[in-house]
Amino acid sequence: MKILSCKQQREADAYTISHESILSINLMEKAASLITDAICRRWDKARRMIVFAGSGNNGGDALAVARMLFLKHYPVEVVFFNVTGKISEECLTNIRRLKECGFANYTEVSSQFDPPKLTRNDVVIDGLFGAGLNKPLSGGFAAVVQYINASQSTVVSIDTPSGLMGEDNTYNVRQNIIQADLTLTIQLPKLSFLFAENEEYVGKWEVLDIGISQEFMKNVTTPYYITEEAEVRSFIRPYKKFTHKGMRGHGLLIAGSYGMGGAAVMAAQACMRSGIGRLTVHTPVCNHNLLQTLVPQATVEDDLHERFFAEPTDLDNYQAIAIGPGLGQEEITAKTTIEQLDSCYVPTVLDADALNNLSVYRNFLNRIPKQAILTPHIKELERLVGRCSNSYERLNKAKELSSYLQCYIVLKGAWTTIITPEGNCYFNPTGNPGMATGGSGDVLTGILLALLAQGYPQEAACRLGVYVHGLAGDIACERQGMMSMNASDIIEALPGAWKQLTETK
Repeated sequence: MKILSCKQQREADAYTISHESILSINLMEKAASLITDAICRRWDKARRMIVFAGSGNNGGDALAVARMLFLKHYPVEVVFFNVTGKISEECLTNIRRLKECGFANYTEVSSQFDPPKLTRNDVVIDGLFGAGLNKPLSGGFAAVVQYINASQSTVVSIDTPSGLMGEDNTYNVRQNIIQADLTLTIQLPKLSFLFAENEEYVGKWEVLDIGISQEFMKNVTTPYYITEEAEVRSFIRPYKKFTHKGMRGHGLLIAGSYGMGGAAVMAAQACMRSGIGRLTVHTPVCNHNLLQTLVPQATVEDDLHERFFAEPTDLDNYQAIAIGPGLGQEEITAKTTIEQLDSCYVPTVLDADALNNLSVYRNFLNRIPKQAILTPHIKELERLVGRCSNSYERLNKAKELSSYLQCYIVLKGAWTTIITPEGNCYFNPTGNPGMATGGSGDVLTGILLALLAQGYPQEAACRLGVYVHGLAGDIACERQGMMSMNASDIIEALPGAWKQLTETK
């Protein structure tokens, strides 16, 4: 699924109107019908609907929704803001249609605003401003937003919460943004919906398909996508009858230190559950028995040091390598990690302490092999690129780093984002908050190593690996509940996740 800019979404509407013989007002009517259905599915006629409508097309949507709810016998009240005297044509049409159907509970505000009393039982429908907003709300509209936010009413925003911009909210005034419980967005989500700091404004969101031109969607270019299951399924390579373990790759995992052997174990177990033919784990001597016991399918190669990674190893026999889970940040380990990178001529995954060690010696970042996969969480990324004020800035800095290093970055979070050296960003839809627990990232590293060892290209490995990791997390959540699940539960759910993706529908 493509994510378009607000400008591109307006262009999509215009293209649809001009090329598919549909009037703008009819497209609005279709959107309003879908919004009304979504509201009616959630709330019955015991709830009062209070519609706050602006004078643009977002307000036109809201007025059409008010009419449709009224005709379905919902108690509806409309507050229409006409403070500039400029009203869009579609908005005017919907004012007329609303009055023609006998609706009387209508207040037009041009200067002084006497707000209706909002109660816990009310549903506020926010149609003040759409996604085309390009500056923070101020003055009277800011006061209206703050009034709505201070109420105990349920708030439904049309297309986007009023005051929230579609992409960059760096310089926005956050107290002047509607805090919606539900956002019913038209055709496609906005980029800003995928950023953690905007969750309190967007609430839960649902995409409503109004039938924008498929020709336009096919041809329009964007760097932002949400990965879909059908795409992921297409990446998977089926095994042939005469496949043997040598054809499924030999991977090397450099992981573990004293007290953190569990990270090596979880990465190794996830790797063995993701199709790899052979796995060797290079780890300090102290973790030898642990790995031999808990991952008997893997070969254990002892480092010369009892407790830490202190000796680079030869890579001649491997198709892929992963470095980092539980590695520790001893000075000798940091230097050895950098030394190991000099000989990494096979596909490489860098995670956790491999990244933390590089952040201490940032002048050695150019040692990272091109096309490597970096898997930082937010804090690990900021150790590499510096502090960021918000998710939008963080995403752009990650894109810059990816381009500079010519590497893939898997930025972990609620919408884990795969960033390619070309600047494309793929947001992953699977996963849940129960995965926010120690060891979850180690599991992902193991999955990625397995896919690279089997010969998957880096982009496909990232998108497939992140998707199946989240899917396994969703299966684990169903089994264990969000509160109790841990990283081991994700590993146990991997067979089910892979089976689900490889089954013929």
